[in-house]
Amino acid sequence: MWYRYPTTAGPTRPAREPFHELPNVLMTPHVSGWTEEMLPRPSIYYGWVIVAVAFVTMGISVNARTAFSLLFPPILDEFGWERGVTAGAFSFGFLVSALLSPLLGRLMDRRGPRFVMEMGVLVVAAGLMLAPLVRAPWQLYAALGVLVVGGGNILGYTGHALFLPNWFVRRRGLAMSIAFSGVGVGSIVVLPWFQSLITGAGWRTACFTLGVVTLAVLAPINLLLRRHPEDLGLEPDGGAVRADGAAGHAIVVVDAAWAAVDWTLARAMRTARFWWIAVGYFGGLFSWYAVQVHQTKYLVEIGWSATDAAWALGFVSLVAVPGQIALGHLSDRIGREWVWTVGSFGFVVCGVALLAMRHAPTPALLAIMVIAQGMLGYGLTSVIGAIPAEIFQGRHYGSVFGTLMLAAIGGGAVGPWLTGVVHDATGEYTVAFVIAIGVSVLSAVAIWLAAPRAVRVVAGRRD
Repeated sequence: MWYRYPTTAGPTRPAREPFHELPNVLMTPHVSGWTEEMLPRPSIYYGWVIVAVAFVTMGISVNARTAFSLLFPPILDEFGWERGVTAGAFSFGFLVSALLSPLLGRLMDRRGPRFVMEMGVLVVAAGLMLAPLVRAPWQLYAALGVLVVGGGNILGYTGHALFLPNWFVRRRGLAMSIAFSGVGVGSIVVLPWFQSLITGAGWRTACFTLGVVTLAVLAPINLLLRRHPEDLGLEPDGGAVRADGAAGHAIVVVDAAWAAVDWTLARAMRTARFWWIAVGYFGGLFSWYAVQVHQTKYLVEIGWSATDAAWALGFVSLVAVPGQIALGHLSDRIGREWVWTVGSFGFVVCGVALLAMRHAPTPALLAIMVIAQGMLGYGLTSVIGAIPAEIFQGRHYGSVFGTLMLAAIGGGAVGPWLTGVVHDATGEYTVAFVIAIGVSVLSAVAIWLAAPRAVRVVAGRRD
């Protein structure tokens, strides 16, 4: 049930906008002498509803994109196409998603999350439901490449990081890490189910079924999205709007001159901070995908069984769930730079463990690799939206963040490619993994130079 604020002005209450909406809050009857006290809070802050919707959306949509790896073998078996041509559909979709990221940010600024996310649901569901009609490579590129992989960027980390930071300040890292952990939970649920469909009914039926599930589950729940808590008469983190319109708690700004700027994309791109974030994000996803794409093949080559290598990849996603949540919460206490550094350190340890296993492929080293990669490295996602939000917060944040994600996705595309090229040139992964380690260190340094702590202070630093 929805309730409206009274709009008539009184002695101590100036006239307001026509009304604000606030869910499940019993409003005080209108009298002419309202005091300037905090209005009642809802029992559950609506921001957590937004987080829950994002959790489910990412659990399904991001894993629909990841499911390409499960479709790869049966498509090869049926059509006999070259591996490079078939795998190119995924790479092409990744490239499309990178090019669309800046446009996605602008669209979010203009139309809001409900419109953008529903559009993403329709695009991904259409790609999955059209996949059974594939008979030629270009059709594979269009359906699974452009629509599912490319369109999945709307429903993934990029799309959600464009509006989730609006709902939280004090608990921004925790809230975003919970939402993003849906990917790890979804990988445990969606991917085994999808593989069982492929085995039992064929890849075409599996794709169509996942498309129906995507549409049936995600289209209704994303109607619950709102862009700002103020749209419902709320403040970030769950504070209720005061009758006089004043804030219930203040955001501590360190650099008032910087925070006062209306940060358009053009203004942001003229700052060093923008480019340091771009370098940090490029490096973070470079290392992430350089390892993720090649680790299974590498583990098999150095003596592990294919089953062990597959389990290692699965456990990376599993341990990432508590790691992301813990690091997101920690970032609200100690700062975003420290958590980005912890994540980068995770990929450094992962790379060192992979190199050490070439000489001693022991279970202990494999466990270290899995924990460092998943529990620490994947924690980068918990602050990937918070860092630019605290530096370039404002009306044009979507355009700024969308353009920064162009650098991030570019790193995710270059990392696997360069790792493969270096392997082909040297005949081994040693030099490639050393490069990934070095890029991880550079990524951490870049985020420290961007210095979100010098613009706004996280809750734990001011409590």
